Amino acid sequence: MGKRLKQQRRGKGSNAYAKPTTRFKADVVVKMPKAQFGEVIDFIDDPGHSAPLMLVRYNDNTISINFAPEGIRIGDRITINDPNNIKLGSIMQLKNIPDGYYVHNIERSPGDGGAFARGSGTYAIILSHENGKVNLMLPSKKSITLPDTCTAEIGVVAGGGMKAEPIMKAGKNYYIMHARNMLWPRYRGVKMNAVDHPFGGKQHHKGTSSMVSRNAPPGAKVGHIAARRVGRKKRG
Repeated sequence: MGKRLKQQRRGKGSNAYAKPTTRFKADVVVKMPKAQFGEVIDFIDDPGHSAPLMLVRYNDNTISINFAPEGIRIGDRITINDPNNIKLGSIMQLKNIPDGYYVHNIERSPGDGGAFARGSGTYAIILSHENGKVNLMLPSKKSITLPDTCTAEIGVVAGGGMKAEPIMKAGKNYYIMHARNMLWPRYRGVKMNAVDHPFGGKQHHKGTSSMVSRNAPPGAKVGHIAARRVGRKKRG
């Protein structure tokens, strides 16, 4: 019998693959505070996020952690859902944001905490408002329609140039991925030994069909799981 597959060992949650909770400093969610405005008091470097975070103190003495937009500084004020005073980093409902504005950390549905444009350098663009809905263009250039009561933050997420610098060494990339609990490097199954993977062995090809049943045991459940069809599609 061969070894357990790497995905099996990771799923078990042993010490080698566990994600330490102390590594992540904050879980960033966007929500509408009861305060009228806030002030940026500090920036936070969180290994769990590609973008820098900012610590905001509101005028009711509550504190939250948000994504830092490009151009914001310590001491700057942000407004809360004020269409007459829109500032960088402000938290607003989509219905109060004019067309053409850049926004980030956008909710998919009201109250979910933010789902779109959360990575460094990302943003979405407000395209139009109609019938209680707002059309946005996501960083992928795909257009979506959301309820106008969803919350978002104004501006472009900072840290957009972090990927412009080459990593240079594989060891550095390992620690970058390890900080986010991502498995790297990833090897093909046919490159492994036979004891490590069902596709492994010195032939460097699968040697058998890669389609497996939905009810296959964990050690064999790799490849095209419960595929709908077999073979190439006919042309014409």
